[in-house]
Amino acid sequence: MNNLTVDAESAIRLGIFLAVFLLLAVAEILWPRRRPLPGKLRRWFTNIALSAFNTLVVRLFIPLAGVASALFAQDQGWGLFNLLALPGWLEIALFVLLFDVTIYWQHRLYHVVPLLWRLHRTHHTDVDYDLTTGNRFHPLSILLSSLIKLALVFILGAAVLAILISELLLNITSMFNHSNLRLPLALDNGLRKIVVTPDMHRIHHSVDPREHNKNFGFNFSWWDRLFGSYLQFPQQAHATMPIGITGFQGPGSSQLGSLLIQPFTRGNEPDSVQ
Repeated sequence: MNNLTVDAESAIRLGIFLAVFLLLAVAEILWPRRRPLPGKLRRWFTNIALSAFNTLVVRLFIPLAGVASALFAQDQGWGLFNLLALPGWLEIALFVLLFDVTIYWQHRLYHVVPLLWRLHRTHHTDVDYDLTTGNRFHPLSILLSSLIKLALVFILGAAVLAILISELLLNITSMFNHSNLRLPLALDNGLRKIVVTPDMHRIHHSVDPREHNKNFGFNFSWWDRLFGSYLQFPQQAHATMPIGITGFQGPGSSQLGSLLIQPFTRGNEPDSVQ
């Protein structure tokens, strides 16, 4: 896997993204948790277009993102894993866990620091909740997240396969736990012992700040329990719980141009930040 090229990584990630996207899109139609709000096609176009734009921005400004960062770190001999003789499977497992807990704390930080909240707020101002919400982030937020992950790769010196697995897990679980998918209660309770389910993460998108400052995890659900941010049930039923941020629920919440300038507009910082 060390010979994996950046282009091959992109092809693998795009292929898996499209397959999972299609699977979840069909599942949302067959087993919806909530009735979709009007304007779904506009939302989907905006969220997907924003995701595509973010991919181009990262490729342009951070060419070492993803697999390229692992190859560079290994060439330079950087990172803790390059100094330790760990079995390959253990190195991968450790990096996946450290990567995920880093994303968890990054997410909490985005809710604590007002400037970072303004960037992250773009994700929360989606007025509905489905798999495209998991791809709706402001470009500056994505760039900052990419720099944090880049630093983690350089510090640890992770293997190429570890990076690929971690990024794929993040992309897949982000679409899954943002999906409008109704799971049987027993299945949801079983899954959320390990992974973040749609019902668990949907609480994080409630308009109630007390709820959208809970359930920060993306991949593994145990970080929220371990660090005291887990909430099992919302105040209102999942089917009717209002989604989004008060004051950002007009037509602009589904317009690409409005989302790009949204961090530079004022609104609800005191109520939205922990």
